[in-house]
Amino acid sequence: MKKVVVLGAGMVGRVIALDLAAEYRVESVDVSRANLARLEGTAVKPVQADLASAAAVRSVIEDADLVVGAVPGSLGFATLRETIAAGKNAVDISFFPEDALALDDAARGAGVTAVVDCGVAPGMDNMILGHEAARMTVRRFACYVGGLPFRREFPFEYKAPFSPADVIEEYTRPARYVENGHLVVKPALSDVEHMDFPEIGTLEAFNSDGLRSLLTTMKVPNMIEKTLRYPGHVEHIRVLRDSGFFAVREIDVRGAKVRPLDVTSAVLFKHWHLHEKDDEFTVMRIVVEGLAGDSPRRVQYDLFDRRDRRTGFSSMARTTGFPAAAVARLVLAGRVPQKGVLPPELLGADESVFRAVMADLAARNVVYRTTEG
Repeated sequence: MKKVVVLGAGMVGRVIALDLAAEYRVESVDVSRANLARLEGTAVKPVQADLASAAAVRSVIEDADLVVGAVPGSLGFATLRETIAAGKNAVDISFFPEDALALDDAARGAGVTAVVDCGVAPGMDNMILGHEAARMTVRRFACYVGGLPFRREFPFEYKAPFSPADVIEEYTRPARYVENGHLVVKPALSDVEHMDFPEIGTLEAFNSDGLRSLLTTMKVPNMIEKTLRYPGHVEHIRVLRDSGFFAVREIDVRGAKVRPLDVTSAVLFKHWHLHEKDDEFTVMRIVVEGLAGDSPRRVQYDLFDRRDRRTGFSSMARTTGFPAAAVARLVLAGRVPQKGVLPPELLGADESVFRAVMADLAARNVVYRTTEG
């Protein structure tokens, strides 16, 4: 039986490990005893190791047939680099800020297949665009996505399925998008617009830097990604950001050197922490427009998913983890023969791969509804 090592046993990593354990030998690696304790009594073998150590990463993946990266973004690039150097195929959802394509030559040289950004967004939006681009000449691509709690609590009306520091990164990193064939850079949280969704009502959408590899791989003249939150959230975050609460440069506080970002993250954790039983949802809308031959074509993909009360899996963990698990199965089965660093849009162009991923998600009740026109 093939062996999969999942690096990171947090909310998403745990879902991936448990999903794959039905078919493979799975080990889940994390430094946190609390995270690993949640796997007790399952088919997943917990392994404690500090994945900030390159030596530890090399040790735990030594006999793996596939490595899944589900670590915090600050560790993602380094763990993927070590995985490639070890000659191991990989699927990664770590959403690290570095450019994964910088590791492409190393992956090709090692004969490794490394699928990156393989979650919901980035991830499924990339795959959908790749799929549609193989069927038409795409002129416009837009992705709107967010994960939110059903219970709205003032002032933020938000819960984070991952660390507040990673969320804050979305609020501070300049947003890149493409307009009329030109790269445009604007501050995050800019160009707020309101959108209506039948399952939840009105949400606000703002610019975020989620296109990532699409800026390099897809020659589409208009592409944008926006994050969704409850109306009013952006104004609260702007006050914190513009007042310096997200700054990374140390300041002196009573003789101690501290980063405002670290203090803010610690304070926000109690407000943003998503508890295991919190009811939450993921909402996503993808619009692809272009020409199929000489005819205009517009297709819209909609996803609305909520926490699974039977398994206890959060919606964000489900919608992020299940695509990674689906692609992991395909890599293990030899159905992704390409070598190098592969963003999901390159997989989506393969009709059989795209259909297999969609079928895997639908079997787990993660359903993308499509409408045309």
